[in-house]
Amino acid sequence: MASVTASTTRQTPPERKPATPATSSHDESDTALAEEAAGLSEPQTDKRASLARRMGLIAAAWIIVLLLGGGIALERTLTRQVEANFDEQLEYQLTAMIASAEIDSFGEVWFYRTLGDQRFLEPNSGLYWQISGGDFEPYPSRSLWDRTLQLRAVESAGDDFHTDVRIYNSDQFEGEPLRIAERSVILPGSDTRWTFAVASATEAMDAQVQQVRSILIWSFAVLGLGLIVMALLQIRYGLSPLRRVRAAIQKLRTSGDNRITEPLPAEVEPLVAEINMLLEHTERQAEEARTHAGNLAHALKTPLTVLTNAATARDPDLNKAVFRETKTMQRHVDHHLARARAVGRRAVGQARTNVRQSAEAVRRAVERLYPEGRLDIAGSKDALVAIERQDLDEILGNLIENAAKYGGGSVFVTVDHEPGSPLCRIWIEDDGAGIPEAERNRIFARGARLDTGKPGTGLGLAIVRDVAEIYGGSVELGESEDLGGLLVDLRLPRA
Repeated sequence: MASVTASTTRQTPPERKPATPATSSHDESDTALAEEAAGLSEPQTDKRASLARRMGLIAAAWIIVLLLGGGIALERTLTRQVEANFDEQLEYQLTAMIASAEIDSFGEVWFYRTLGDQRFLEPNSGLYWQISGGDFEPYPSRSLWDRTLQLRAVESAGDDFHTDVRIYNSDQFEGEPLRIAERSVILPGSDTRWTFAVASATEAMDAQVQQVRSILIWSFAVLGLGLIVMALLQIRYGLSPLRRVRAAIQKLRTSGDNRITEPLPAEVEPLVAEINMLLEHTERQAEEARTHAGNLAHALKTPLTVLTNAATARDPDLNKAVFRETKTMQRHVDHHLARARAVGRRAVGQARTNVRQSAEAVRRAVERLYPEGRLDIAGSKDALVAIERQDLDEILGNLIENAAKYGGGSVFVTVDHEPGSPLCRIWIEDDGAGIPEAERNRIFARGARLDTGKPGTGLGLAIVRDVAEIYGGSVELGESEDLGGLLVDLRLPRA
C-alpha cells in the first residue's frame, strides 16, 4: 500500500462558520486599543473617565473626612480643657471661702480674712459668692448687690447631706449666664448646714471657647486646602509619565519609529512593554497579511497565466485546462483561508481547549467515514491547549483521517499531559506502510502527495503544520514502534 499523504477530504463539522482573513480588522482594532490606552483617541466626555479627577476627588474626600473628624475631636478636647480650668478656678475660690469662714457669737458665718479677688467687691462684676444656711438670711458678696443666688443645695434641703462640690450652669440672671460651684459643710461650733457657693459669669469662658473654635476652623481649613493642593500637585506629577507615554506614542505616528524607547519610571514600564508588544503584534499581523497576499497572488499567477494563454490560443482542451487550473487555485485558496482563520482566531485572545474532547469528536466523524477501521484514544483527559477548538478539530481531523485513509485499519491516538512541560504532546499512529524518511519533509509542501490513487488535495499536512506553527506548536513525522506505520508527533502550547 502506498504511504500516507496529506488529505482534506474529511467533512467539516456543521458548527464551523466560513472564516475570512481578519488581519486588517484586527490591526485596526489593536491600533485603536493602543491609542485609547495612551489617551490618543478623542477625550471622553464622561467625567468618571479621568484618572486624575478620580484620584483628586478621593484624596479630597479623605482629607476632608479626616480633618473634620480630627477637628471635632480636638475641639471637644480643648473645650473640655477650658471648662475644666474654669471649674478649677471656681473650686479654688470655693475652698478659700470655706477655709476663711468662722461662726461668730450669734451663730452666723463671717470671714476672718478678706477674699483676695477684687471682683467680689465690685457690683455686678460677674464673680459672686454667697453663703446660705438654716433660717439665716443668705450672706452675699458685695458684687451681688441686691440679688440673691438660687442654690440647688438650698432648694433640696431635705435631701441627704452631700459634702462634694457640685458645679452646674444657671440662667437665673437675665442676660448673664452663670456657672456655679457649691458645697455644703458644717462648720465647727455650729449645727447648721451651710452652703457655700461661688458663681461666675461664663462670658469669658465662652469667649475663650469661641476663640479656640475659630483658631481650629481657620487652621484646619488652611491645612485642608494645603493638603488638597499638595495632593493635586502630587497627582499631576505622579501621572506625568503617562503624558510622556502619550507623547511617545504620538511620536511613533509622526516619526516612523516602531517602539517606545524613552526611559520611564518602573511603574509605567509594564504599560510601555505591553504597548511595545502590541505594536510588535500588529506589525507581525500586518507582515503575515502581506505575506499571505503575496503568496496567494504568486500561487494564482501561474494558473491564471495558463488559462489566459489557453483561451488566447483557442486551445481545444480549454475545458480540461480550466478544470485542472481551477482545482489548483482552489487548493491555494483553501490553504491560505485556513491560515487566515487561525491567525484571526489567535488574535482574539488566549483560548483553552480540551484535547480529549476534540479527539473524541473527530473520532466519531472519522468512524462514520471509515466504519471498518479501528480508532483508539488514550492518555490524559484533562490536558488543555492554548488553541481554538475549531482549529484543533481541523488539525486532529486531518491527521486522524489521513491515518484512517492510508493506514491498515488501526489508528491509535495518545494524549500526553506533563504538568512541568510548556507543550502538550499528541501522538497519532497507524499500521500502514508509513513514509520514507527522505520524503517526510517534502510531504508538508502544499499539494504534495505520495499516493495519487486516492482522492485528496495534498493540503492536509500543510494546513496542520501552518496552523500549529501559528499557535506556537510544531509537528514532526516518524515511525510507530507499536503499529509499524506512521507516527505523527504533534506539539501544542499548554493552556
